[in-house]
Amino acid sequence: QVQLVESGGGLVQPGGSLRLSCAASGFGNNFRIHPMGWYRQAPGKQRELVAQITSAGNANYGDAVKGRFTISRDNAKDMVYLQMNSLKSEDTAVYYCNSPRTGNWGQGTQVTVSS
Repeated sequence: QVQLVESGGGLVQPGGSLRLSCAASGFGNNFRIHPMGWYRQAPGKQRELVAQITSAGNANYGDAVKGRFTISRDNAKDMVYLQMNSLKSEDTAVYYCNSPRTGNWGQGTQVTVSS
């Protein structure tokens, strides 16, 4: 049974950085072949794509975060990361880890950007 657990959220000032982590389990030895993604949902808004990474390590980003966020993965540890730099107040949201091929979501981690 696939499980995704996010961590690393918190309160940060505008211009600051945070690194989110997603610990994946239940893939057996096959985590490396699965694409993974990060989504976010702000209050009153629809959930939106933040970043995705393929099994080959190729990444794509939502327009709002291009040039500021970086997605990466460690297949030896079944982990996915989201490095967030130059954070803005509009980045405030609950961030979710996603496995698109299996349809699994994590419980989310809150990121609040405020002075």
